Amino acid sequence: MSWQLTAADLPDLARGATLLGTGGGGDPYIGKMLVERVLGDGSITILDPDELADDLFVIPTAQMGAPTVMIEKIPAGTEPTLALRTLEDHLGRRADATMPIECGGINSMIPLIVAAETGLPVVDADGMGRAFPGLSMETFAVYGVHGSPLALAGERGERVIIDTGDDDRQMEWLARGITIRLGGVGHIAEYAMSGADVKRTAVPRTISMALDLGRAIRLARESHRSPFDAIAETLAPTLYSHVRELFVGKVTDVERRTTDGFAKGRAEISSLDPGSAERFEISFQNENLVARQDGVVVAIVPDLICVVDHESAEPITTEGLRYGQRVRVLGISTPEMMRTPAALAAFGPTAFGLNEPFVPVESRA
Repeated sequence: MSWQLTAADLPDLARGATLLGTGGGGDPYIGKMLVERVLGDGSITILDPDELADDLFVIPTAQMGAPTVMIEKIPAGTEPTLALRTLEDHLGRRADATMPIECGGINSMIPLIVAAETGLPVVDADGMGRAFPGLSMETFAVYGVHGSPLALAGERGERVIIDTGDDDRQMEWLARGITIRLGGVGHIAEYAMSGADVKRTAVPRTISMALDLGRAIRLARESHRSPFDAIAETLAPTLYSHVRELFVGKVTDVERRTTDGFAKGRAEISSLDPGSAERFEISFQNENLVARQDGVVVAIVPDLICVVDHESAEPITTEGLRYGQRVRVLGISTPEMMRTPAALAAFGPTAFGLNEPFVPVESRA
């Protein structure tokens, strides 16, 4: 059933969204402040996807760009609604609701900004079930809904419509180029669809899951319980039912560069045991893609690879990784709809040029 989200929920939602962002997706704490500014004492209606009317018209809204840029280039806050209105004008139809394209990072917050400004409800679902770097890496596209036409808006009121038909990769390529020329950050409205399409193609109830995760971590810390146990207990009854601790150690090296509109790099983590020579490495493109222990893959996209503080379980983004941090790395299983052959072709290892096959995190020794 539908429920009301208020400003009091935003810190927990941001924490859970950072975890689901698998290191990327942009900083949700910036988004939280933008939502708080617009929302005030009001509330936002969150719609359960199973209850949507089949003819409901939904336009997802989001931010795109490199997370490293977003730290320094704070949005004006008006861009997401401008993108929505631009696409509505182009289509000749007003949206009945908006929705995230991904549930992790700042894009858990962008539809809430739109909702607070327009009064639209937000659908409790998304098209990635985590965060991915590319606009074509969507369960929407995998199961038959295409992103075009896309509306893109900049902080100075720039507006662009991109229509590549059913070629979502070409849509991503063009939008990425425009975003780079806008300074590395743009806001978009895309993947317009019906309520029936949402129920068929979206990963359900990921906003409420992010909120539950963030709240569980906070309450566990307040009651001096293990926040890691709280994460596992919260996810156990969901589509993300398996949580595995992959490594505990200290960040000893971070290589990070912003190129082609993405934050790319690697992080090396060494064991806290002074007598151990174990090495753990994570490669990322905005989000963590593959984790290797002593050169052996222990988790790989689309499963979630999450770096958190080794005591508090506070999630750490790829742009937040620093030398000396004590961390735990968690592997979290993705829903089955994100593991089909069609889904893996869109956002599995080969989509990122990785030669290793996908093996579910729960199946690894």
